[in-house]
Amino acid sequence: MASPDFVQDSIGTLVRGILNDIRTLIHDEIALARVEIREQAGRVRMAAFSFGIAVAALAFGATFLLVALALGIAYLIGWPAWAGFLILAVVLCIGGYVTLAAGRKQLAKVHAIPEETVTTFKENSEWVAKRLSSVRR
Repeated sequence: MASPDFVQDSIGTLVRGILNDIRTLIHDEIALARVEIREQAGRVRMAAFSFGIAVAALAFGATFLLVALALGIAYLIGWPAWAGFLILAVVLCIGGYVTLAAGRKQLAKVHAIPEETVTTFKENSEWVAKRLSSVRR
């Protein structure tokens, strides 16, 4: 039969080994998470760079299309080039104003504080307060 000291040493050694294994496992998991996060950050950087190039290309393209459209309008109606730019600018301003008004109307419907959550929170806190006051009596 095993002596009690041997059993205690074995259990202590076993627990210490388990704790060391858990610590090593957690350390390895954290290291793995760091590597994965670095990989994902690199992918995000490349995607952001691609989006940046795409936005710049689209901005230049849209600018040149607007210039061509303004010159085309001026040519079609037989007016000077500045008139085509003026007509296009007025149309773009009207479109921008309509879009801005629609956005403001939609934004007015947004509530920064979630009303249902606040109501539920108040109800729950009142319920807890009643429970606590009834327990104290």
